[in-house]
Amino acid sequence: MKVKLTTKILDANDRIAEENKRMFKDAGVYVINLMSSPGAGKTSLLEKTISAIKDKVKVGVIEGDITGTNDAERIERLGVPVVQINTEGACHLDANMIAEAARELPLKDLDVLFIENVGNLVCPAEFKVGEDMKVMILSITEGDDKPLKYPLMFQESSVLLINKIDLKDLLDVNIEKIKKDAQFLNPKIKIFEISCKTGQGINEWTSWLLTNIS
Repeated sequence: MKVKLTTKILDANDRIAEENKRMFKDAGVYVINLMSSPGAGKTSLLEKTISAIKDKVKVGVIEGDITGTNDAERIERLGVPVVQINTEGACHLDANMIAEAARELPLKDLDVLFIENVGNLVCPAEFKVGEDMKVMILSITEGDDKPLKYPLMFQESSVLLINKIDLKDLLDVNIEKIKKDAQFLNPKIKIFEISCKTGQGINEWTSWLLTNIS
């Protein structure tokens, strides 16, 4: 019975996600679902990314957190429209949440919409929200075993951003193993080594992004 219930929940979510996708397509906005564990650097990456591209494309953001508005306030200071979703305990955003939040954004005035999902390496990968692309961040402080421990996240993502690369000399972590395991799970995944602190790799990531959303 549990399997059937889960299937019904995912099927219902997928139907709403398809409706969202049509809505976004009609508005001409490209949607990116940004996922990671807590503390991997999603909001810092968004700040760097938005600062690099906002003069070239019009950006909007939906922020997902269990509670609080800190991340949305950080994004708002960049001068882009942002809507905060508080899930009140849910470990991921779902398509219905995004449908409601999207109504508060000027979609037809946007080129790109970033959805910052709740910090979690499991549930966000299971729930489509109407995105064109899933992008995940993995901090090297999390260790090099995460691709094989949480395979769905890597299998579902088009891009892997390996963050906090500036700490690599201080940590016992095998970055090549992360890449190898991620590519084993998903041969098409695009990988960038970045540091939101130093800016390393941000130009490469944002240049690729602009090319692929245009």
